[in-house]
Amino acid sequence: MGDVYCKVADRYDAVSDMISMSMNKRWKQRFIEQMRPMPGDKMLDVAGGTCEVARRYLQYQDTVNHDTTSSVHVVDFNDSMLQVGRRRMAQSSWMDNERVTFAQGNAEDLADVPDNSVDIYCISAGMHNLPHPERALREAYRVVKPGGRFACLEYGHTDMPVIGQICRWYWDTGIPFLGQVLANDRASYERLARSVRTFPHQKRFAQAIRHAGFHLPGAGYELYQWGMMVAYIGSKPRTA
Repeated sequence: MGDVYCKVADRYDAVSDMISMSMNKRWKQRFIEQMRPMPGDKMLDVAGGTCEVARRYLQYQDTVNHDTTSSVHVVDFNDSMLQVGRRRMAQSSWMDNERVTFAQGNAEDLADVPDNSVDIYCISAGMHNLPHPERALREAYRVVKPGGRFACLEYGHTDMPVIGQICRWYWDTGIPFLGQVLANDRASYERLARSVRTFPHQKRFAQAIRHAGFHLPGAGYELYQWGMMVAYIGSKPRTA
């Protein structure tokens, strides 16, 4: 999937807004609020290159928690996406105060991140791109501190018959069409849509998260817009 993101890195968030029919920003803001960041938290933002989530996280810490000690480390496999994030943050006080840092890395092998070192592991719309999501979950468990949080926002499956049928049509037909219009690249967006459509159902993925060792309350997830997007917020046991 790297070729898709290289081609649209500068317009990635705008394209995401169009694909999500302008719901993307609302989903991410709700996601941050559900994380319930605490003052001083150190967040690892995986596949977070453009800093859309990192920016909202730091804004939340500044305005809600009145905290200036929290930080976020952004990791992305794609250097083009990281360059976009660096440019967006370049003039911010967060960069000046080293509250946001960047590194190129692989979600399935976070070799440069120590064990039990982050308060929040976050990944937004990144799991479906990975060949082996279970490896990323194991890495997430390794790097989160005991008592820390796991936060994943990912495309889901809509079980409501009529709405589900519309969503499947949209992914199979609408997204490739938008890829042709927006990036002159139908084939890459067909692969993107296929990666989303073949990602496990939220019930199965919640089981995978629990299997990795995290505690998920209740059903293990919250549906956004009938399951178009799904938030998984869990924690690592304090006795781990």
